[in-house]
Amino acid sequence: MEIHPGAGGTESCDWASMLYRMYTRYFEKKNYKYEIIDYQDGEEAGLKSVSIIIHGINAYGYLKCEKGVHRLVRISPFDSNKRRHTSFASVDVTPLFNENVNVEINDADLKIDVYRSSGKGGQGVNTTDSAVRITHLPTKIVVTCQNERSQIKNKEIAMNVLKNKLYKLELEQKEKELKEIKGDLSDINFGSQIRSYVMHPYSLVKDNRTGTEEHDVKKVLDGDIDKFIYDNLNRR
Repeated sequence: MEIHPGAGGTESCDWASMLYRMYTRYFEKKNYKYEIIDYQDGEEAGLKSVSIIIHGINAYGYLKCEKGVHRLVRISPFDSNKRRHTSFASVDVTPLFNENVNVEINDADLKIDVYRSSGKGGQGVNTTDSAVRITHLPTKIVVTCQNERSQIKNKEIAMNVLKNKLYKLELEQKEKELKEIKGDLSDINFGSQIRSYVMHPYSLVKDNRTGTEEHDVKKVLDGDIDKFIYDNLNRR
């Protein structure tokens, strides 16, 4: 899972961190194990990006419903005039396939950068050039990993994530071709807003795909999102 703030600076970065908290609490409720492979703080508050690997039964089956743009409406804690702000953040979910996934990657298609870790970690993580960023030039997919002390280990994890993303991209392309043949135009793309979390002037979380509503926004932000996930799975 990856979470990225939309346009809007500090407000969106803070919203991204709220989503991060929501999902980690959800993982704990489901007894999922998770590891943070990349975490970048926002300049003033919140986060700029986070990448998480989740381990658990049917983890992807449930979490794929969360892919899309999430919208927050609230009185901004960063606005001295207490005005209402709307913020956006995107959530992307990619399955981890079998490690033996046969994806051929040409070394010439890769741009690999190493740099000093800026995320949360021990002294050994933050004082060596152990973080790795891999850019797949043909698709512009970027994967970063800075969780491990070893540059080699970070590169290994990043390459594995990249292979999974490329494999998923290939599957999506095939699925798109099938849908075009069938005339199914119901794709959910990056720009679609899947859910709104309204904290002012009223309290409501509403899923735009199913119409599912919950008036206790705090409960949802504390990780209670099963109702939204199950309703999305039932509509498929």
